[in-house]
Amino acid sequence: MLDRFKAFWGGVVLAPFVNLFIRLGISPDTVTLVGTLGVAAGALVFLPQGELLIGVLVITAFVFSDLIDGQMARKTGRTSKFGAFWDSTLDRLGDGAVFGGLVLYFAGPGDYYLYVCVTLYCLVLGSVTSYARARAESLGMDAKGGIAERADRLVAILVMTGLSAIFDLPVLMYVTLWALAAANTYTVVFRILKVRRQALAEDAMAHPEAPPAT
Repeated sequence: MLDRFKAFWGGVVLAPFVNLFIRLGISPDTVTLVGTLGVAAGALVFLPQGELLIGVLVITAFVFSDLIDGQMARKTGRTSKFGAFWDSTLDRLGDGAVFGGLVLYFAGPGDYYLYVCVTLYCLVLGSVTSYARARAESLGMDAKGGIAERADRLVAILVMTGLSAIFDLPVLMYVTLWALAAANTYTVVFRILKVRRQALAEDAMAHPEAPPAT
């Protein structure tokens, strides 16, 4: 999460927290869990009530746990396959909570059925985007690329939701959701086609006598 800012935030701003948690004997996996619970609480408690700015601030505070746990794991030499799996799995839960909270907002105080549907679409396609890459890699293929990486989606929706609350401009949220819907759609199609090309190339090498697939 927030990959583009890791060098600054992880190396300067969050370093004292990393060192403190290590001294206290807290494990990176525990930090990951607490961060995810905090994100989920901020999203599912405040957003459905229309407290968008408070919700965004709470979510943002706990989002940084995803930088802290990685720094802790590397500094203590406790990186592991389970840690990577745990982090990715809980990331999906956090994402689901954020967009799920917005769905509940639009179904409740936001009172806008169209954006219930658009937000649900973003939620589902965002999960498919991540799943497509993970599944491709499990098959030995590459599905990286597209225009809707997880960090981009999360930063965009949090920033614009916060600004829409500050300036009372819900149109900022609406435009962002449509942009994310388009970006997610493009990314899913891009990754499917990329994996298809690799699969066809492998099949052609394994069965050179077979006619090409259409």
